[in-house]
Amino acid sequence: MSELEDKARHLADFGLTPYEAKVYLTAVRLGLASASSISRAAEIRREEVYRTLPRLEKAGLIERVLGRPVKVRALPVDTALSMLIKKKERQAKREITDLNTKRKDFLNSFRDETIPLEPTPEESHFILISERDAVTSRITSLIGSAEKEIEVLDSSDNIMRFIMQYSDDLEKARRRNVSLRVVTECPEDEYLIPETLEKHIPSESFMLKYVQDMPSRYILFDGSEAMITTSKGGTFSDSKCLWTDDGSLVGLIQSNFQEQLRSAQDWQTFERTPSDRMNRVLNQLKPRDHVILVYDSPEAKRDTLFSYIEQGLERGQAAKYVCSEESCQAIREAMNDFGLKVSRYEKTGALGVMNYTDIYIRDGTFSIEQTMDSWERLYEKAMANGFNGMRVTGEMACFIEHSLVEDLIEYEKALHTILDIPMTAVCAYNANSLAKVENPIDVYSELVKAHGKVLFAGKDTTEGKIEIRMA
Repeated sequence: MSELEDKARHLADFGLTPYEAKVYLTAVRLGLASASSISRAAEIRREEVYRTLPRLEKAGLIERVLGRPVKVRALPVDTALSMLIKKKERQAKREITDLNTKRKDFLNSFRDETIPLEPTPEESHFILISERDAVTSRITSLIGSAEKEIEVLDSSDNIMRFIMQYSDDLEKARRRNVSLRVVTECPEDEYLIPETLEKHIPSESFMLKYVQDMPSRYILFDGSEAMITTSKGGTFSDSKCLWTDDGSLVGLIQSNFQEQLRSAQDWQTFERTPSDRMNRVLNQLKPRDHVILVYDSPEAKRDTLFSYIEQGLERGQAAKYVCSEESCQAIREAMNDFGLKVSRYEKTGALGVMNYTDIYIRDGTFSIEQTMDSWERLYEKAMANGFNGMRVTGEMACFIEHSLVEDLIEYEKALHTILDIPMTAVCAYNANSLAKVENPIDVYSELVKAHGKVLFAGKDTTEGKIEIRMA
């Protein structure tokens, strides 16, 4: 065992992983250091260094020194150890606080057992439930006491989790002739939810409809009680929920559900066009998503990337398009034909169409540090100009043309692990070009692993239109 590894092992007692300890100790020894120099000195792969540095920076153990390339400076060991000990102290205090909170919840629920459960008829109740187990228990109880119907409005992912989590309770409710009505947005596979439901509930016992927008999220029980989530994401069990039997509020929710039912389409007659599929997939992308797009034609590439750019511009985000397979002028003309007002967007700084030599390969060479630094400067400029985010996309054919496939893979892995800039990135690959590289299957596999999502764009054989699907 080397001296570095031995000291790193001791730092594990303070809460650091082996990689974090080795990168930190190496940074201490080097003083002001780049990721590359740390990689060489610690004998750690560069992508592991890139993955580790943001965690050390977040922990306050290193500081980023702006420049080209970006370098870091480690805090003194004594200071770092004191910080790690204080972090352990804060964690211990949080655990004690959580236990005290749960103690109060338990005592309250225990006392409730001695209190008469019959409420005054005219009383209305509002209860905010924040604990996961308490939410689960309440929903289980409400399903168990339902006599007529249960109505749910939530995202498709959460509907699936709801069905799986409460399948036994829903099946028991079905035996009591309780009907289930669900309104949600259509998932990628429109048959997934009904097929899952039918495993537990006969098709005649439930109604499922798909709607375009999800204005809120709630569950109604017999039109007299409601569970309303107070957060945007996560399941009901993962969120703080408001339970109420207030007639006025429940009535408003019931009216909203009826309105959603009228505008929604039954799953059995639902049809989604390729354009709908594309917009749905692209709408799911969010800041820090790193996506690979594989396309089979220039038309598929343009329709997908231009739609992606258009969505960002409409949301007040800046957008950058890096050209490689086609010239900047050809892309600008194609964008205009698509309906994007290129000149207007470029004048405001919202849109930038760049050649790959401006950001990827300069003077025939490629540098991860320079490219990352360029993206960071572009993002900071967009924020300074008042945009609320940034979407970027690049045609990656230049790396293949310049025989820089290994550099490309290293760059994609690094981008995936240190994309601390809250921008959305889509890396576009021509399927025909990928097929011509040496060991295409291995290259494709490495690229897929380096991205959070994989998209395929091509022509729909039945409608003749471009469609996009997510792997």
